[in-house]
Amino acid sequence: MRHQLLFLILFIANILFAQKLQDSRLNEVSGLVVSSKSDEFIWVHNDSGDDGRIFLINKKGITQAVYVFADEVIDCEAVAIGTSGNGLKEIFVGDIGDNDNERDFISIYKFPEPNINIKSNRSINVKKIEELKFKYPDGARDAECLMIDPIDQKIYIVSKKENSVGVYSAPLNSKAGKLITLKKETTLFFNAPKSAKWITDGSISLDGKSIMIKSYINIYYWERRGKETLAQCFKQKLIGLPYDPEPQGEALGFTHDAKRYYSISEGKYAEINYKIIKK
Repeated sequence: MRHQLLFLILFIANILFAQKLQDSRLNEVSGLVVSSKSDEFIWVHNDSGDDGRIFLINKKGITQAVYVFADEVIDCEAVAIGTSGNGLKEIFVGDIGDNDNERDFISIYKFPEPNINIKSNRSINVKKIEELKFKYPDGARDAECLMIDPIDQKIYIVSKKENSVGVYSAPLNSKAGKLITLKKETTLFFNAPKSAKWITDGSISLDGKSIMIKSYINIYYWERRGKETLAQCFKQKLIGLPYDPEPQGEALGFTHDAKRYYSISEGKYAEINYKIIKK
């Protein structure tokens, strides 16, 4: 009885004190990444239909600033943070959505992570932006999962809708100005109904040892062993993490210590979920 009462109290507290997005402009959040500077702040963006902009919010869902990185985008679906050769933290926004599998190339916008101490009601133009352009080796793909691996210094994209989704890579230091062909590293099969297995986001921890990939109903988790590649890591038996499916959950990211994760659904004033990783 005591345990049941405690569970009920925790359940009610979770409902009463759940944090939600406070900005009505954030109506289709499709990607998130925790700021490299603090677990208290999160970078988020909308998907197709929005401008080329990214929002900095705190963990209570309050917008701190908005940064514009492109005049026009097609379908931004994911965001990650990587480290350049000189140790600078950079944001990578993946304009990688392609519902009809018809794009000649996809784009990833790269720029230095802005200062999180700025609070501004106006949009701020990002400086030092590079547009990296990629194509798939096996034809156009729809994708919503972009990850940065700090161990092998690669960008990873996981396709969305195939029965066995493709895992594609490119060097983190890929140069702007030319069209680069991605490398297909491996495929992943998830045992779930068709639309429920569609891959909507993913995250690699700051130390590269923990990996998450999510669908609309599940979050899959792997732990890296030693110096194995990501493709080798994916051959391990996956672990399912605790996850209460969101209305349309398309955004996921580790905290700095990889012991917790954030997830957010599409929709106005969506809830900011903050979960402990129990393996």
